[in-house]
Amino acid sequence: MEDEKSKQNSLSKEILSWIIDIGIVLVIVWIITSFIAQKTNVIGQSMEPTLHHGDHVIIDKISYRVKEPDRFDIIVFPFQQNPEQNYIKRIIGLPGEEININDGCVYIDGEPLEEIKELELIANQGSQTYPLLVPKGQYFVMGDNRNNSKDSRFIDVGTIPKSDIVGKALLRIWPLKDFGVVN
Repeated sequence: MEDEKSKQNSLSKEILSWIIDIGIVLVIVWIITSFIAQKTNVIGQSMEPTLHHGDHVIIDKISYRVKEPDRFDIIVFPFQQNPEQNYIKRIIGLPGEEININDGCVYIDGEPLEEIKELELIANQGSQTYPLLVPKGQYFVMGDNRNNSKDSRFIDVGTIPKSDIVGKALLRIWPLKDFGVVN
């Protein structure tokens, strides 16, 4: 009888140990995905040639808590019309800058934007009125595929408040052949 009770105690302790271990793992996963990093999938062609439809990207959710976003950072933010859908775009204009689009090129404070890669000329300025002053605490974003991107050029996307930025694209993890830092 005591042998039976001893086995039940041992089994109960083992189950409790498993429950505690699983609980700890779940709390750690929750902390990481809520405050440090998360995975997102790229949907669409708006960031080509940098990111492609179906790419899986790890987002750094912590760096913008200690520093301001920089020009050319690739960020993730919720689309205002459908907050459950995230957009991934590149920061072009910083708070307080004047953005203009003329002859297919972006101008910041009257100077042509020196792109980090060669991109096609912009065929559609969008629905914004230019020149556009980027409000304090907000960012003007565009997709790298300038002629196939719904971005800050369009009023329904607009400039992105820093508080809406989920994080910065950090690492492409899929497909494996393209594994590496997103820049």
